[in-house]
Amino acid sequence: MRLVKYRGKWAVEWWENGKRQRPSLGTDDPLEAQRRFEQYKKLRAEAERRPVTVEDCWNGYRASLGERPAATTMGFEWKSIGPAFGSRLADAITEDECNAYTKARRAKGRSDGTIWTELGRLRMCLVWAEGQNLIGKAPLIKRPAPPKPRDKHLSRAQASALIDACNAPHVRLFAILAITTAGRAGAILDLTWDRVDFERGLIHLDDPERATTNKGRATVPMNNLSRTALAEARESATSSYVIEWAGEKVGSVKKGIKAAGRKIGCPWVSPHVFRHSAARFMAEAGRPMTEIAAFLGHSDSRLTERVYAKFSPTYLRETGSAVDLEVGPVKRRA
Repeated sequence: MRLVKYRGKWAVEWWENGKRQRPSLGTDDPLEAQRRFEQYKKLRAEAERRPVTVEDCWNGYRASLGERPAATTMGFEWKSIGPAFGSRLADAITEDECNAYTKARRAKGRSDGTIWTELGRLRMCLVWAEGQNLIGKAPLIKRPAPPKPRDKHLSRAQASALIDACNAPHVRLFAILAITTAGRAGAILDLTWDRVDFERGLIHLDDPERATTNKGRATVPMNNLSRTALAEARESATSSYVIEWAGEKVGSVKKGIKAAGRKIGCPWVSPHVFRHSAARFMAEAGRPMTEIAAFLGHSDSRLTERVYAKFSPTYLRETGSAVDLEVGPVKRRA
């Protein structure tokens, strides 16, 4: 068993029954690959001594995520998934067990959206284990129907009021960048000054050192608000990160955003609401869906259109005019 480069990523390679096995480690960084390789060998050794459990798959998949936010989230999700599935054989979970989990979580007041996410994470772990040849076949994980997307957004007046309601400078700067770049919270918190190009007026949200994922990060132009805020923050910066506190990178601004939201009567606001609100503002201004998609980092504008086209003042206007008819006046009875 050895480390090899395969299709731009590091992978584990060995021969078994005359066939080469080469599961990917999902990283192109040699140091991270070595760490994941050691973790993989440990899991394989454990699998040879005893059957693989859900806990083995969970820990292995979480370790493969490195420092991604999902790894932290999995720590919270395990509090409910662990007691229900942790000791179970990873390839033997049944539909009845999934239904029982859903019923138990509902009894504790958890929404179907939360349950859908938790069981979805379980499914990811098992699929990962299958891809790593730790189990033969990942079982089907039965989940409740996914909830309809929530249409939570700020109006322009609310967005302005919320920015003014932010007490801490780093929370205020985050709010400004979130609404003016439509970037995801993680992208903004990861943003470093070397990717803020004042000369060209561009903000490069994508980190070239970041592992490629399906969550696209765009390069977006500064507007007057973001340029002014960034210029002020740059003068007092004490670290390489744009969003900083006491010279350190900020891990989360959820509490600060929630506090500002409560002040203006929007206790439901979250960092992601800024992204949705910004895209809606663009659609309401009649901007083309292809431009909005590029701003959001979507690789396919059809996704953007499916969510935001309905907010555009030009949406289906010309199509609707095709069935416009000229008719005579209403005939009234004498």
